[in-house]
Amino acid sequence: MTAYAALLRAVNVGGTGKLPMSELQAMCEAEGYAGVRTYIASGNVVFQTALGEAQVKAALERRLHEYAGKPVRVLVRTAAELARILAANPFPDQAPNRTVAILLDDVPSPDALVTVVHQRNERLALGEREIYVDYGTGMADSRLRIPAGDVGTGRNMNTIARLAAMTAALGMDPPAAPSAPAARPPPARARRSR
Repeated sequence: MTAYAALLRAVNVGGTGKLPMSELQAMCEAEGYAGVRTYIASGNVVFQTALGEAQVKAALERRLHEYAGKPVRVLVRTAAELARILAANPFPDQAPNRTVAILLDDVPSPDALVTVVHQRNERLALGEREIYVDYGTGMADSRLRIPAGDVGTGRNMNTIARLAAMTAALGMDPPAAPSAPAARPPPARARRSR
């Protein structure tokens, strides 16, 4: 089985798309995923399944659409992919809570950053299936707009690191095997009374 992290776009952020993490966990368990755990309330969940990435994405997006009544985009990554995102961070000396990876389904086009607007001191770089953003002094005052990132979802490096660790830990745990019946203790001998 493969350990995955599924990251939902625009859930529990800015008052839109409210989804209790207990509901997200229940959806994953209903799909038959094992070892399901959520991380913070912004739509992050890890689990194991024998299904491929596209099947996981389609199943979760279908369930979320049924729940929310509108499409909810899901980005899926393996433990190895999350570790690669961390290792490839082009801004490793910057604060991890101010450095974001915008995860995408596909490889960004080489000119994906041409359409960026309102860039001030932020730095950007293309990754394999992500766009990295160093927000420098922070995101609170940034007006940065990245049209190529509209189809993705962003997480800071702290969150990526935690999800990488959680999925890696799932991958190390063997699938739960049915437990054997407990051994019965030998019958007690009757004591003779004197």
